[in-house]
Amino acid sequence: MKAYWVVRGNILNPDEYAKYIDLAGPIISKYKGKFLVRGGKQVEVEGDGYHRTVLIEFNSFDEALFCYNSDEYQEALVYVKASAKRLVTIVEGVS
Repeated sequence: MKAYWVVRGNILNPDEYAKYIDLAGPIISKYKGKFLVRGGKQVEVEGDGYHRTVLIEFNSFDEALFCYNSDEYQEALVYVKASAKRLVTIVEGVS
């Protein structure tokens, strides 16, 4: 069953966050993650939220967790700590 990373975020330091993006994209691809939404135009219609949304599809919940917990991805996250405020959820899809 498919699984997804749902990432909502506000970028506080675009230059520092760009370092994360440069590292994270190839890592996510390595673990067979597929970007379905990567920023772009959005409208908050129920309350205030985050400025950016990213949706990444994985083949399974276990693969999604494995990618997130991988050493490579955790090293990339160092660049997120001071450059963005994010909400990241890993969720299983419906069959």
